[in-house]
Amino acid sequence: MKFDGPEQELVYLLSKKNMTLSIAESCTGGLISKMITDVEGSSEVFLGGIIAYSNKSKTDILKIEKELLDSKGAVSEEVALKMAESVSQIFNSDFSISVTGIAGPSGGSIEKPVGTVYTAFKYNTGNSEVVKHNFSGVREKIRFETSAYCINQLILYLRAF
Repeated sequence: MKFDGPEQELVYLLSKKNMTLSIAESCTGGLISKMITDVEGSSEVFLGGIIAYSNKSKTDILKIEKELLDSKGAVSEEVALKMAESVSQIFNSDFSISVTGIAGPSGGSIEKPVGTVYTAFKYNTGNSEVVKHNFSGVREKIRFETSAYCINQLILYLRAF
């Protein structure tokens, strides 16, 4: 089957396997959700997304412990994993994706420079994975590369599943 883009393939694979997806986004600001909902029929597999851009929304909506945010920072492996777990529970989805990072142009530090992004995936098997990225470029490029990575990573998983 030929697809116009990876978003179409992702929706097709989720539909074919009768699986659902939810997303918690911070630095991408809803871009992953937008890319998926641009595909006709995505409402059959995409249950919803939460843009938890501020720490307050991460604690209030996603129930991330304030102590974790204070100790590890919003841009961390631990917070990314909790975001994926929480959004999966909220929507009761088979798969979830979360993203937290620093898209710039400001906000970076020596420890976490602009382009530092954590992506987390919670799979229907109960397994999870977190990947740390060091993207480069301007804000829009970092956000797009993060979104494309997430979509393509889930496609690879679904192809093998």
